[in-house]
Amino acid sequence: MELLRTDEEFRLAVRGLVGLDEILSRLENIEKRIEEHSKVIEEHSKAIKTLSERVEELAVAIGELKVAVGSLGRRWGTDLERTVLRIYKHALQERGIEPGEVQKFTYKDIDGRYCRKGTRLDLDVYIHDEKTYFIEVKSHAQLDDVEWFKEKSEIVRKILNREPEKLILVAVNLDRDAYERARELGIDTIYGGLIE
Repeated sequence: MELLRTDEEFRLAVRGLVGLDEILSRLENIEKRIEEHSKVIEEHSKAIKTLSERVEELAVAIGELKVAVGSLGRRWGTDLERTVLRIYKHALQERGIEPGEVQKFTYKDIDGRYCRKGTRLDLDVYIHDEKTYFIEVKSHAQLDDVEWFKEKSEIVRKILNREPEKLILVAVNLDRDAYERARELGIDTIYGGLIE
């Protein structure tokens, strides 16, 4: 002990050794923590890889589902149109149209003669006693639907070379602005509910 009190150099050497032990102890703790973190990172990497594989599987499944739903949607669309026409049968008959005789007109503008090249046009047409009616059926008709119906009718008129007696929009629900625009364009409307 006497040496610690009297020899400055010895005292500094002992202090350094004590400090070195503390530093070595801290380094060991840091090393352990790094090992623990490495294990956690490895576990996370495995989990991320598993999740990535699952996301890829889900992306494929979603793609397949989109195809299936699209196919169903097209079939349901046709069935829905027929159902809506039957629901509003009386209103259509008052206008001289027999819903069961309404035909679907489909045209694909392959060369861009009437509209943008490749555009597909679908329109319901009723012809009776030399009178032609163009009919658009929607579950919910909005302003854009009215505008497109008018534009599409002009194109179909040119294709068929027949002047329609009347344009009729049949909708389960019709937006107020769509209703007003239809009136401005001379389109007759049959609807279940008017949405403000």
